[in-house]
Amino acid sequence: MNAKDGTKNYIVVARRYRPQAFDELIGQAHVAHALTNAIKTNRVGHAYLFTGARGVGKTSAARILAKALNCQQGPTAVPCGKCSICQDIVHGEDVDVLEIDGASNRGIDEIRQLRSNVNIRPSRAKYKVYIIDEVHMLTMQAFNALLKTLEEPPEHVKFIFCTTDPEKIPITVLSRCQRFDFASVDSDSIRKRLEQICEAEKVTADPAALSILARRAAGSMRDSQSLLEQLLSFCGGNLTALDVQQLLGTADTGRVIELAQALANRQADVALQAVDGAINAGVDGGQLAEQLLVCFRDVAALKVGCSDALLQFAEPDDVAALREIGNQLGLETTLAILQILDATLTKMRLSTHMRTLLEIALVRAANLEAVESLGELLGAMQTGNLAVQPKPTAPSSSAAQTRTVPSQATTSPTKAASSASEEVPSASPKKKTDLIGEKLAVSEPSPPQPVVIDAQNVERVWSQVLTEIEDISAEFARSYKSLAISAPNQLVVTLASAYNKEECERSNRKTRFEGVLSRIAGQKMQIEFRVDKESAVPKPAAATKSKRQLMREMEKHPLIAEAIKTFDGEVVDLQQPFDRTKPPR
Repeated sequence: MNAKDGTKNYIVVARRYRPQAFDELIGQAHVAHALTNAIKTNRVGHAYLFTGARGVGKTSAARILAKALNCQQGPTAVPCGKCSICQDIVHGEDVDVLEIDGASNRGIDEIRQLRSNVNIRPSRAKYKVYIIDEVHMLTMQAFNALLKTLEEPPEHVKFIFCTTDPEKIPITVLSRCQRFDFASVDSDSIRKRLEQICEAEKVTADPAALSILARRAAGSMRDSQSLLEQLLSFCGGNLTALDVQQLLGTADTGRVIELAQALANRQADVALQAVDGAINAGVDGGQLAEQLLVCFRDVAALKVGCSDALLQFAEPDDVAALREIGNQLGLETTLAILQILDATLTKMRLSTHMRTLLEIALVRAANLEAVESLGELLGAMQTGNLAVQPKPTAPSSSAAQTRTVPSQATTSPTKAASSASEEVPSASPKKKTDLIGEKLAVSEPSPPQPVVIDAQNVERVWSQVLTEIEDISAEFARSYKSLAISAPNQLVVTLASAYNKEECERSNRKTRFEGVLSRIAGQKMQIEFRVDKESAVPKPAAATKSKRQLMREMEKHPLIAEAIKTFDGEVVDLQQPFDRTKPPR
């Protein structure tokens, strides 16, 4: 049915253009080939499991398989699509092909009813086919009730399970099914299918607009068709890239690349101005962050030598600009920016201050140090046998000084000191351009010497360990009663309470303690936490006397005993003396 008919029973694009044969399954050639051969060789199983992400063709493949088995000309790998059985299966009206929603019929009662109906032969077709969608939603009791029927069903029954989460299905069910994993559909295949739909709908569409839709679908054919349906309602018979961007709230490719270039130039102010302009133009902040993340993903892909075919964001005309950004930043800095953007996107999904979080991330990314240079410098200091010229942290009009780290194997400390005194520029004024090519000798720091831990220095060493850790773990271990060396590589820490011992013995905390101690000692050290026995055993509280016992003791007092005898009385109450230092209640 054409969308222009204006009838009430309008069918959406995703349903009207659903694949009706195995050769129409886009991106699932391996599944189509296997099922086709199974039908041709008469090796059709009794239970199939179709798994994969949403919108990749699982339920469509199940319907095609049902048509291939029950077609009046079959079983055949190419169902005719014209007989009454094929037509009823397409419209979901065939009495022998039952589509069950696993989320709504997940209990054991529904499965018991299914078991009682499987023995009834099909009314007009060859097979009774049960298609259970989202089968992972069934309860464990329902799965157990289905096992026997699933393993040995009647000859006229076929089961087809569809799910997006196969990990939730019991292994006893998985072992009874032939499993087919549906792959995500690549962007080019989605774009070509959208072109076919636009042609069938008599709609003109810019290739850039369809490319944006294909990338936004993220491998789901149904998602791309739903977006196209929405776009057809939005702009009518002519689809442009600007229409797609306005509908999705995304920025055009040029704006995103300009923002990435500002970060490469370390220009935080330009980046913030670009964000302000994009948001004022109707771009969603979250969509802009996602586009920037994919843009830097392409930069990293080009930097490691990938071809243009693997790019997910850039168009062919943008490859040169992305390569230039990668050359300015370097691979390590690009990866650092990707980590910042990824963490920011996670926070933005949970916050209402999306723009502020995005701007913070851009400022941090624009002020990153040259990560590659730092890594090279650290490597040089560890090996001590190469000279490093750090890259500038930002494009600078003035020349940077070149630092050389001499090797200890080739330069003695005396020679290094003398060369340093000769090559350091004097304090007199000098142009920056005159410093180009000069080298400043830097002596390599000597590695820390291992410490032999004994009874004399164990207190100092343990204090150093706690100082380096500096968090709640150190606080739990600070209240120790004693320290002792029980073996050459074992330290015994006696704590004041069992609670502190339990907290210190947590795997991550104990590993940190032993790691710092091993580094100080220069060898593998182990720590044993104990509890002070005197502190662990609570002292018995002094027994408190009851009021009646105190009254009996008072009766034995000589003065009170004499008063009881004289007045023939008795003690009936006992009160504490009044404290004049305390205010009255």
